[in-house]
Amino acid sequence: MTDEPAQLSAAALTREFGIAGTLDFAQNPSGLVNAMVRVGAVTGELYLQGAHVTAWAPPQNQPAIFTSPHSAFTPGRPIRGGIPLIFPWFGPQGSFPEAPQHGFARATPWRIESVEQLSDRLILKLGLAGEGDAFWPHPFRLTYEVSFGATLGLRLSVLNPSRRSIGFEAALHSYFAVSDVANVAVAGLGGRRFIDKTDSMRRKRQRAATLRLRGETDRIYLDTPQFLEIADSLWRRRIVIDKRRAASTIVWNPWAEKAASLGDLGADLWRRMVCVETGNVADEAVTLAAGAEHVMAVEIAVAGMP
Repeated sequence: MTDEPAQLSAAALTREFGIAGTLDFAQNPSGLVNAMVRVGAVTGELYLQGAHVTAWAPPQNQPAIFTSPHSAFTPGRPIRGGIPLIFPWFGPQGSFPEAPQHGFARATPWRIESVEQLSDRLILKLGLAGEGDAFWPHPFRLTYEVSFGATLGLRLSVLNPSRRSIGFEAALHSYFAVSDVANVAVAGLGGRRFIDKTDSMRRKRQRAATLRLRGETDRIYLDTPQFLEIADSLWRRRIVIDKRRAASTIVWNPWAEKAASLGDLGADLWRRMVCVETGNVADEAVTLAAGAEHVMAVEIAVAGMP
């Protein structure tokens, strides 16, 4: 099991880390604690369960992150939307069908290690360590740095403290807010190979320069470039994704029929989101030597249309 940190109250966290007018903490009726951030005109939110970013809105713009209002904000249950942190496996655990989808990190409480206030951003550093669980029995140490500012920076470090190598998958399962998924084009994936999870995991290659979603989409793109863009023609904006040491990109939208079966999403909200995820999964899972560290990072910005 992971070495779950004792849950501090929102009041105790505010006393230790709070910054008047910039960082405050609250606790919902179910006991989940969230950090609320304001840096100038930028707002953000992060739940300690899963170190889960649920909001980031840059100045003079629509919110960039989609979080479902129907999500269950309760202990031990994943939050629908935002940026779930996936570790140490992506999707189902192949050897153990009963294991939780997408690993244990996204539903485990993390500990805030430090807060750093700069002139134009606020950096939260969180940690999670333990001995894994019955489905992945390896010691590990995760450090997650979230930087709220005019850009959103995410940096995940995985340290292997054991005497033998370990293998893992990791992803930042970003749900981006869009005017309507029909208005969206994803650039940067042209010519790339992908695994189509909606078509029996068949391997395909994207021929078009941009991806426009026209139905249920669940693809793992391999060997993807550093820069990707999500262009929204109605909102006249681009979400620019700049990723490092993250070879995989996952694109997901459940579309109408599947969304209707997801109680924490609902029948119509699938139109207002698209997942373009940063990770190392499938063929690009990481093998980490004893004592070694792997760092994956992404910077997210919002820009106008050219």
